[in-house]
Amino acid sequence: MLKRIFAVFLMLAVAGPVSVRAQDAAAPFDGDLQRLAEILGTLHYLRGICGTNEGQKWRSEMQALIDAETPSGERRSRMIASFNRGYNGFQQTYRTCTPAANVAIRRYLEEGSKISRDLTARYAN
Repeated sequence: MLKRIFAVFLMLAVAGPVSVRAQDAAAPFDGDLQRLAEILGTLHYLRGICGTNEGQKWRSEMQALIDAETPSGERRSRMIASFNRGYNGFQQTYRTCTPAANVAIRRYLEEGSKISRDLTARYAN
């Protein structure tokens, strides 16, 4: 199941919505991208404290998303801020892995997977 979710994240990062836009112009899916970035930040923190030994996997997924989308200026800043908000928000709440942290991980994996599928279905070529 997790391999399938990871594949969806990777698919979004590699074949995600890429189009030519004016610099800093908002795309119709920016809200979803920002939410996905926030989820990636959350997973980067929570999976780290829960001992999954994934290292920089979720940070790398975020970098792949940025590389695929190639946002510039304010769009890029918003995506990075979303990632950091997800990371920092849970860093303030969880110091160690708890059952609640594991539930949060599961829910964020599910939500991220859904966003990835929806974005890919709607905007991918």
